[in-house]
Parts: sequence; structure tokens; C-alpha cells
Amino acid sequence: MVCKTKIQLTMAFKAFNYIFLLLFTFTSCVNDLETIKKVASRSDAPEDVTENLEIIYTDSGYAKFQLYAKLAETYVKPVAVTKLKDGLKINFFDEKGNVVSSLTALYGEINTQLGTFYAKDSVELYNYEQEQRLETEELTWNQKDSSIFTDKPVIVHNKKGILFGNGLKSKQDFSTYEFLFPTGKIDLKKKEDE
Repeated sequence: MVCKTKIQLTMAFKAFNYIFLLLFTFTSCVNDLETIKKVASRSDAPEDVTENLEIIYTDSGYAKFQLYAKLAETYVKPVAVTKLKDGLKINFFDEKGNVVSSLTALYGEINTQLGTFYAKDSVELYNYEQEQRLETEELTWNQKDSSIFTDKPVIVHNKKGILFGNGLKSKQDFSTYEFLFPTGKIDLKKKEDE
């Protein structure tokens, strides 16, 4: 009799556990949509995050530029912008597909609506053929007209010397440039036939 009662109690205990477990499972799975929306959609969170981004932009079958970035965060609101962080490099190509200049920086922003690229923090633009380098803290590249602009202090290193100024306009290949407010010293030598 003791054995039969013990088995009945054990079975009743197991049945109670199963019923409790089922009730607990069904009552603990309630999802409040408002709570989920608050947790899942932060207004400052990017829509997309990409590590080691590489993009080659072509037009009519020809490469125009190549972009590398260690980290890219794409935001849609309030403005469609892609933020490039932890270092970036853009190689600009000529019509023959040769890299003619490179832009490097620690941070950048691509505004697809405006067609602009903003770079800041340790910005350098280098022209390989002329062996000249621009250094500044920030600049803007307009993709529509292939121009580069800054109103910040700049330093240009070339074969003739070092030039300083505040503000600069250039083509993206950095073959020619114009200082807005030049300063510095350059060695000008006369040609022998003059």
C-alpha cells in the first residue's frame, strides 16, 4: 500500500510539474509590440554596418575611383549618409585606368543626395605623377564636378618646396590647385633662355 501511494504521489508530482511548466511557458511568451519597437529601433543606430568596405565606382565601363574603409555605417534618417570610420583611402583613376591620386583620412562622410564626400582628421591628397602631397584637417570632394575644396589651413609638399595657405581648390587628381590665401616660400628659378 505504501508503494502504491508513493507511485501515485510521484506521478501526481510529475503531472503538476508538466502543467506548471506549460502554464509558465505560455504566460512568459507575451510580446508587447511597443516594448519591442523601443528596444529594436534606436533612432541613432545605423541601418547597415560594414567592416572592410571596398567599392569600385565605374561610369560607362571605366573605373572612376576605388574606396576602402575599415568601418562603414549607413544612416537613412534624417539624411542619407554613410559614415566611414577608423581610416579610409580613395584611389582616383584616369581615363586609362591608372591611379593618378589618392585621398586618405581617418574619418569620412558620403552624402549620396548631394553627391559630396567630406573627409576629416589627418587628411592627405597625393598626386603620383607630380609627387605632390596636400595635408589638411578637412576637405570636401564634390563628385559631380570632380573638385576638392577646403577652407582650412593646408600644407602642400612638392618638388619645389613646401607651400602653406588657408583654403584650397583643386581637381580630384590634384594635378592643379589654387590657394585661397597662400603663405610660405617657394624657390623660383629662371630658365636659362630668358
